[in-house]
Amino acid sequence: MSSRRYRRMYDVLDAWYRERFPQEAEDSDFVYRQTILAKTCDTLRMILPAGTRSNLGIYATGQSYEQLLMRLAQHPLAEMRGYGDLMKVELRKVIPEFLKRVDADDRGVAWSGYWRDVRERTQELAAKLTGDVQPEPREEVNLVDHDPDGELKITAAVLYAGSDLPDDQLLELVRGMEPDERDAVLAASIGTRTNRRHKPGRAWERTQYRFDILCDYGAFRDLQRHRPLTIEWQRLSPSFGYELPADVEAAGLRAEWERLMERSKETHDQIAAGGLLDAAQYAVAMGFRIRFVLQMTAREAMHLAELRSQPQGHPTYRRVAQAIHQQIAAVHPAIGEAFTFMSYDDVDLERLEAERRTERKRGLVEPG
Repeated sequence: MSSRRYRRMYDVLDAWYRERFPQEAEDSDFVYRQTILAKTCDTLRMILPAGTRSNLGIYATGQSYEQLLMRLAQHPLAEMRGYGDLMKVELRKVIPEFLKRVDADDRGVAWSGYWRDVRERTQELAAKLTGDVQPEPREEVNLVDHDPDGELKITAAVLYAGSDLPDDQLLELVRGMEPDERDAVLAASIGTRTNRRHKPGRAWERTQYRFDILCDYGAFRDLQRHRPLTIEWQRLSPSFGYELPADVEAAGLRAEWERLMERSKETHDQIAAGGLLDAAQYAVAMGFRIRFVLQMTAREAMHLAELRSQPQGHPTYRRVAQAIHQQIAAVHPAIGEAFTFMSYDDVDLERLEAERRTERKRGLVEPG
């Protein structure tokens, strides 16, 4: 996609948003400009290819860097292996002692070879056993696995540290409690939450939920940033179709959007036809959908769902976060009820309130 075409679509959408959402009297030009900029870029990011360059910063422990370098060393993409080599040079200037095993034949090299062998054999078997099976239709978010006794187990886990009973005995004790007694225990473990950063303790990690999700790649990249959970994804391709934001159609850009998506698919298919399936992902526009799983404890689910449902978030991952909460509440009502900082508000300009808060903070620190 040319920068000229992106600029043209940006100008059209920017003007359309300004007409639809006029500047309010109490908002400065800066707040309004930043809000419209964010809205326009958030909508148009889906036409950018997955290979779009961006800045990345990493802050980690020596052990984490050791693991990262060994995994990069066996990555199927040459550029990933190259970045690993560049990182190794820089890290050896500051933490050489932590990287001694990376190049050792019986340590780092052997580990990288093990991971590469596992990946290649697994991919070969997956292609052989599932390659001819067509995916069945699913909703955007699907709760595919949970523990029916999850609320009971969290209740028992809450009582564990304050008692001297074995874990299994506590669970049987909780099973015999009256519902209002169990509710009181869960309520005590939550306490009075005055903001979404107040989360219950480790006992809420006693039960897990596994979600199968199919949403656009841009939203996936935001959800992928949550680290205290298990996330696995399938190879990015155009096979699951793409998102067409309602605003794009309303602004008269549907035809151009569809042409760009079709061009993205053609480029992907041409690269993939040469056997370069991993490299072909670079050509896929971020508006195409990718399938992935999120597996998380109730504690992490609360954090993710509340954070990603906030009004300043992107519409796609807000929708995903809201569906996660709704499906948890359907199977575990008491746990779902504890997600007190979920947002289901309809918003037009997602970043407006955040920009207003930033400006108020800026005003407080300006010399007076």
